Amino acid sequence: MEAFQGNDQAMTRTSLYGTYSEATYAGVTSFMRRRYSRDLTGVDVVVSGVPFDTAATNRPGTRFGPRAIRAASVTSAWERHWPWEFDPFDHLAVIDYGDCDFDHSQPQQTPAAIEAHADTILAAGCAMLTLGGDHFISYPLLKAHAKQHGTLSLVHFDAHSDTWPDTDEGPQGINHGTMFYYAAKQGLVDPARSVQIGLRTTNDDVMGFQVLDARQVHRSSPEQIAELIRARVGDNPVYLTFDIDCLDPAYAPGTGTPVPGGLSSHQALEILRALRGINLVGMDVVEVSPPYDHAEVTALAASYVAMEMLCLYAARHKVPA
Repeated sequence: MEAFQGNDQAMTRTSLYGTYSEATYAGVTSFMRRRYSRDLTGVDVVVSGVPFDTAATNRPGTRFGPRAIRAASVTSAWERHWPWEFDPFDHLAVIDYGDCDFDHSQPQQTPAAIEAHADTILAAGCAMLTLGGDHFISYPLLKAHAKQHGTLSLVHFDAHSDTWPDTDEGPQGINHGTMFYYAAKQGLVDPARSVQIGLRTTNDDVMGFQVLDARQVHRSSPEQIAELIRARVGDNPVYLTFDIDCLDPAYAPGTGTPVPGGLSSHQALEILRALRGINLVGMDVVEVSPPYDHAEVTALAASYVAMEMLCLYAARHKVPA
């Protein structure tokens, strides 16, 4: 942490690097006090929100997720992220790009709008950390990332597989329970090099994904689970997606489809930390629904998950081994 630099750093900071102190209870709440900007020059990672929840199958409200995660993040924006030995913001130029723009009155156009949003950022050579929004947003994000990196390994933390096909005949739907079915069928991700962690709902067809369900996570150490993930993905480009309902409702009540028996915050964060070295190329945190949250604990957990992702990205791409 460096010296005090004044307030409203989201608007006034002069450098894209560094961590500076600012009152946690005041100021413009960008993610981790990063500068709000649409200028992609020299930027390593773009944080942006997708405030979309039309694909939710149960409780809505995740359209408010990006705002809540940003607000929660400022409680820890004054210090280096614990327990990492480096500050990712000393190595990564990170901006908060704001939110993806789409016309809520034209829902069928939203997937293309999200994909175009990602295309613009990725074409500039930036990586993306995306804040949802319901989990459907991962599908157009995967389409954009696959254009840049080829077929991806998916590392997917969730209570649900999200590999159910649409049951209605007709065109592919906009549904937060179907998108990884289509991502696998369309070659965006390779199930043979992908893994799903924390699942605790029934889907007998795993479609070739390795499943480390919640029981296996609870019976193993975080390091053991991380080693299985690392062995599965190898050095393939990884898209890391974290549905906050992977956590037990005791730790993340503010979500649309909570399922008891999930991971603790400690387990999830320790597994993520133990993934150091994977070839991370894209990441998102989704399904935070503030209307069902209590004392902002879900948004806070999501902000910490997002910071673990930034540390993983920096460790692979910027920090000397």
